[in-house]
Amino acid sequence: MTTRIACLGDSLTRAQFSVDYLDLLRRRHPPGDVQLARFGVNGDFAYNLLQRLDAVVTNPPDVITVLIGTNDARASLAGYPLEQAIKRKQLPERPSAGWFQQCLGAVVARLRAETDATIGLLSLPVLGQQLDTAAAQATQAYSRIIAEVAAANEVSYLPLHERQIEELRRTDPPLISYREVTPAAVVGVLIQHAVLRRSLDTISRRRGLVLTTDQIHQNSRGATLVADVIDDGLLTQSP
Repeated sequence: MTTRIACLGDSLTRAQFSVDYLDLLRRRHPPGDVQLARFGVNGDFAYNLLQRLDAVVTNPPDVITVLIGTNDARASLAGYPLEQAIKRKQLPERPSAGWFQQCLGAVVARLRAETDATIGLLSLPVLGQQLDTAAAQATQAYSRIIAEVAAANEVSYLPLHERQIEELRRTDPPLISYREVTPAAVVGVLIQHAVLRRSLDTISRRRGLVLTTDQIHQNSRGATLVADVIDDGLLTQSP
């Protein structure tokens, strides 16, 4: 029997700048065992995801994964272009940890009310690769919120953040300061990938990055950890 999986999220799920964890999941299972649907929108906050759940609940899947909050966490950091993001994503208020928790809770509440799906909330991938920085600590703080929302709503918590922390500690990566990704940097990745035909992993390696291409979007190693926690936490338990 085919397990239908809906993957909800932001650019990490859209996978234009990241290695595609949906593709990694698909390859792990025999043909026909899983059917994956992508609901990822670049730059989305938890509020934006809440506004577009109709497409998910109209044709309810068997399993739903939610990987959201990276942009909410980034918005708490100095140097993030907050005003532009508020305008671009039409946010009705300034992002905050409390509002993120409220929006994510509302996402889960609706999914539980209008589907019978098994639901898993992923904690956030690490921003950057220095664990003592404000960026990494922001993703840790928002991951704790995700754990609280999962517990309060009795859905699965998938420890991606924890797995990535373990990987970074094990590999002892180069000390590269976190820098907010600019539009020019995004274009640079696209040119290298699409025009120069360099793989995302090559781009990552040239920059000395262990899990990401640009300290935010995932390379193969980072995306594999996303697929791992989904497989371990949800799919091995699915009928």
